[in-house]
Amino acid sequence: MKQFNLCFLGFGNVGRALARLLIAKSGELRDQYGVEFQVTGVASRRIGWLAKPQGANGSEGFKVASLLANPSLSEDALALSNIDEWLREARPDAVFETTSLNPETGQPAIDYLRAILQARAHAITANKGALVYAYRELAEVARVNHKRFLFEAAVLDSAPVFSLFRETLPAAKLRGFSGVFSSTTNVIIETMEAGRSFEEGLKTAQELGVTETDASHDIDGWDATVKVCALASVLMNIPLRPDEVVREGVRGLTHKQVQAARAEGKPFKLVARAKSAGDGKIVATVRPEQIAASDPLGNVRGTSLAIHFELDMMPGLTITSHRPNLQSTAYGLLADFINAVRT
Repeated sequence: MKQFNLCFLGFGNVGRALARLLIAKSGELRDQYGVEFQVTGVASRRIGWLAKPQGANGSEGFKVASLLANPSLSEDALALSNIDEWLREARPDAVFETTSLNPETGQPAIDYLRAILQARAHAITANKGALVYAYRELAEVARVNHKRFLFEAAVLDSAPVFSLFRETLPAAKLRGFSGVFSSTTNVIIETMEAGRSFEEGLKTAQELGVTETDASHDIDGWDATVKVCALASVLMNIPLRPDEVVREGVRGLTHKQVQAARAEGKPFKLVARAKSAGDGKIVATVRPEQIAASDPLGNVRGTSLAIHFELDMMPGLTITSHRPNLQSTAYGLLADFINAVRT
């Protein structure tokens, strides 16, 4: 049995869902994997950098249930100024990084993840921006420090995408992929198909909790574009930047268009595509397309997401995440933690 110090960098909806999941799965972690844990650090824009290391003033770390109630009122916590002080005092074995996406630079998540790995802690993130702008660098920092840099929750919630290739598809070459990566645009289009407004569809998506903090990231295709770039960088080993992707969001779709497409049996979806063009280049697009029911992506409805891979070893492989939620994303982070500490 080994006890691990865990830290949360970002404590919004995903971080809190992960905290609840850690409580629910603590018995299985202990009995099946020999893992016990304590939370020694939590940080966010709202509460600042708080650490509560074991042994400080008799402390045994944060109580996870108390964190969920009100992390800023934890007694005996050290209030620190920056990530370096925080890591030094919290002494984490693993840090869950769930800060907001910056689709233009990937910062400050990249700097945070680098610092975590240099502090010799496993870095587990849901931030796809870091994969787009610094995947190779962070993977190398992890290798040098003998730690894991893992990110299964970054693209398709907890669906095994990155680990699928890392663990079960050796020597398979990815030629291209297509996917439906935006629950928000699915909901908006289906709301419009039913004769209601674009705004009603967006409100519904927000109420379901599937929309990015800045809804324009979903509506204008930025979120799907960054996911395409993250997948290309990691799975195809070809760096791809958002400005290299031909991007069109769903703002221009009219009720007449979406209703006619549904009547035709080929409804619109915001589809992301990337394909190898040879010579280390990728052709990538994110745009509304009409999709037939016979297409691998044809049955993706509601908040569900899917990705279809084209491989040299098989003509097609499709993974669908049915109605993912915050717990799904949190599970991706938890699975990465288990894989990091048991290998």
